[in-house]
Amino acid sequence: MSLSESAREAFAPGGVLSRAADEFRPRSGQTDMALAVARAIETGGALVVEAGTGVGKTFSYLVPSLLSGERVLLSTATKTLQDQLFGRDLPRLAEALGLPVRMALLKGRGSYLCLHRLEQARRDSTLPDRTAVRVLAKVEQWAQVTRTGDLAEMPGLDERSPVIPLVTSTRENCLGGECPKFRSCHVNLARREALQADVVVVNHHLFFADLAVRESGMAELLPTVRVAIFDEAHQLNETGVQFLGKQLGTGQLLDFTRDMLAAGLQQARGLVDWQALAASCERAARDLRLVVGRNTPGARLRWNGESPEGVAPQAWFDALETLQGACADAMEGLGTVSEIAPDFVRLHERAASLAERAAAFARDPQEGSVRWVDVGNHLRLVESPLDIAQAVQTKLLKAGEETSQRTWVFTSATLGDDARLTWFTEPCGLQEADVIRVDSPFDYASQAGVYVPRAMPRPNEPGHSPAVAALAADAVRRLGGRTMVLTTTLRALRAIGEDLQRRFEGSQEVEVLVQGQWPKRALIDRFREGATQGRPGCVLVASASFWEGVDVPGDALQLVIIDKLPFPPPNDPLVEARSRRLESEGRSPFNDYFVPEAAVALKQGAGRLIRRESDRGLLVVCDTRLAAMGYGRRLMAALPPMRRLQSQEEFLEALDALTRASTTASA
Repeated sequence: MSLSESAREAFAPGGVLSRAADEFRPRSGQTDMALAVARAIETGGALVVEAGTGVGKTFSYLVPSLLSGERVLLSTATKTLQDQLFGRDLPRLAEALGLPVRMALLKGRGSYLCLHRLEQARRDSTLPDRTAVRVLAKVEQWAQVTRTGDLAEMPGLDERSPVIPLVTSTRENCLGGECPKFRSCHVNLARREALQADVVVVNHHLFFADLAVRESGMAELLPTVRVAIFDEAHQLNETGVQFLGKQLGTGQLLDFTRDMLAAGLQQARGLVDWQALAASCERAARDLRLVVGRNTPGARLRWNGESPEGVAPQAWFDALETLQGACADAMEGLGTVSEIAPDFVRLHERAASLAERAAAFARDPQEGSVRWVDVGNHLRLVESPLDIAQAVQTKLLKAGEETSQRTWVFTSATLGDDARLTWFTEPCGLQEADVIRVDSPFDYASQAGVYVPRAMPRPNEPGHSPAVAALAADAVRRLGGRTMVLTTTLRALRAIGEDLQRRFEGSQEVEVLVQGQWPKRALIDRFREGATQGRPGCVLVASASFWEGVDVPGDALQLVIIDKLPFPPPNDPLVEARSRRLESEGRSPFNDYFVPEAAVALKQGAGRLIRRESDRGLLVVCDTRLAAMGYGRRLMAALPPMRRLQSQEEFLEALDALTRASTTASA
C-alpha cells in the first residue's frame, strides 16, 4: 500500500483516527492536505500549504510523516507550540497508529539550565536583589530533580526573571567540551537524544541560529533528515533574517564584561587588573550609546551612509574604535591567564568576536543588505539581508544536489492573499514549490460578523485611540468582558489600555488586562478563565505578539477589536529597503508589499475570534479605510467570509444576541 493510500485510510470514517479519538471527525480539507503531504514525501521537493483555521493541519502533516517511516524534523514558531507537539499531539498519534516512534524535543540554549553558570551564579555577590536570591535558591532546588533541565518545566518561574540569563548559557559564553560540567550538560543531553530520535521537534529560532553558524546540533541533524516540516511558516522570513546577518549590541559587551569580571575575581584574582579592564569595556559601551544621543526607546535609526542618521560620522567611528581597543585590552589580559581555566579561553574568543564585529560595522555593508540601529537602554547594531530567499535556495533546497530529494513542507493558516501565496513564497525562495490552499471548514457567515464603524476618527488623528476605547468600553459592558483589543502600536496599546482601566477602575464586573503588566502566559490564562468562580469578566488589550498563536475557544472570547489596519511602519529601515528594491524592479511597494503584509496580519488578528465549530463572535476593525479605500476590498477579501454588519444598530443587535446566547448557555 502506498503512503497516500495509508494516509487516506487513516483519515477515513471508521479509520484508525476515528477509533482512537472520540472527538475526531473526518474533514475533507484535512484529508486533502494529508494526501498532498504524503505525495510530497513520496516524490520529494517543496510543498507550501495554507490551511485555514479548523482544518486540523497538525494531524494532516503528522500522520503521513509518521506513516512514512522517514526521519522527520518538525519546526514550530514558539516553544509553547513545541511543547504541545511533543507532549500531546505526537504521543497521541504514535499510539493511535501503533508506531514505536522515538521522539526528541530540542530547544535553544537559553531554554536549558546551565550547571556551570548556576555554580558561578551561586558564588556571585552582585545579584540584582533579594527576589533574585530567592529565585536562584529555587532554581538550585529544582536542579537536583530535573532530568531535562528545560526551564519551562520549573513551576512558578517568570519568563522575565533576571536570574534566567545568569543560569543559562549562550553561544558566546558556552565553554563547549572544555566545560567541567560537559558530561552532565542538559543542552548536550538534548542534542544526543535528538540525534538518536525518529522525530525531532525544534523551533524556527533554533533552526536558523544553527543554520547561520553551522554549530553542532542542526548541522549534524539536518543531513540525516529526509522530511522537514515547518508549521506556522508565516514567521519564517522575519525569523530567518534575524540570524542571517550581523549584530553587535552594547548589552552583549556589558554581559561579556560582567562574565570577565566574575571569572577573573573568582579564579585569577590579583593576576590581572580586572576592575580596570571591566571599567574600560563598560566605558566603551556607554560612549557608543551616548554618541547616538537621546532617542525614543524602541526607535530604529536608518543607517544608509557612513553613520546612523543624526550621528556625526567621526564621533561614530571614534566610538567603534574605542570599543575595539577595549576588547583588544581585554584579550591581552585574558591571554595571560588562559591556562588557568577554560572560562578564560572562551572569554578571549568572545572579546575577539566583539572586536571583529565592531570592525565589520566600521566598514561598508554587504551588497543586498540593510543596516540600522535599534535604540533602547542599549544599542543594537544590525546588518540584515532583506529576506531568506538565497539562504533557503543555497542552504536548504540545494537545487541540483542529491539533497533535493528531501521533502520540505511549509504550512500555516495565513500565507498570503493570492493563489500562489507570493507574500510567503517570494521572500522564502519557494516560487517553484507546489502550492495548495485548504479552506476552513467553519461556517463564518453564521458564526461571525465584521463591522467597520463609519463615524470613527481617521487612524492618524489624536482622537482615534480614545474613540476605540469608548467603543470597546460600551461593548465590554454589554458582553460582560469576553473582548480582546488588538493594537498596531505600543503607543495605542498604552493609550487604550490606560483609558479602559480608568473607565473600569473599581468595577466588580470587568477586569482590564493590559499586555506588559503581567507575563504573557498569566494574561492568557486569566483571560481564558473569564467570569468564572465569582471573578469578573475580562477585556485584554494587547499588541504584536498577541495577534497570533493565542487560542481562546468558547465564550471566553466573543469580540475582537482591531484599532487600525496593520500596515508595516513605512519609516522602518528594513521596510524602506524592501520598498526600494521593489521600486528598482519597476514594481509597486504599496500593492506588492504593504497591502499583502496588512492582509496577512489582519487575517492573523481576525483568526483569534473563531477557533471551534461552536464559537460565535464579532470582529470590529476601527479603520474607515477598510470601507472607503479601493484597497479595502482586497483586505476585506482576505478575511474569513464573515457576514457584514452595515450599521451601529446591526452591531449592537449582534452584541446583544451574543449576550443572550451566552446567558442561555450558562443557565
